[in-house]
Amino acid sequence: MGSTTFECTRCRHREAGTGEIRTTGSGWSRFLNLQNNKFGYAACASCGYTESYRMDGGGKGMAILDILGN
Repeated sequence: MGSTTFECTRCRHREAGTGEIRTTGSGWSRFLNLQNNKFGYAACASCGYTESYRMDGGGKGMAILDILGN
């Protein structure tokens, strides 16, 4: 996840850590543990406030690899 500028909405600090997480959806994806929802996040380095953003999940090919990895 790339970012050019960041300003915390709570404390106005300008440094942040970034990363990505994947989560399961509901129904069959939860039953099969398919982590098909992808989010990026930015966490303030000062106060820890975190904002998350939905990202592209990577398509059906990633779901197949996820099934094989479970």
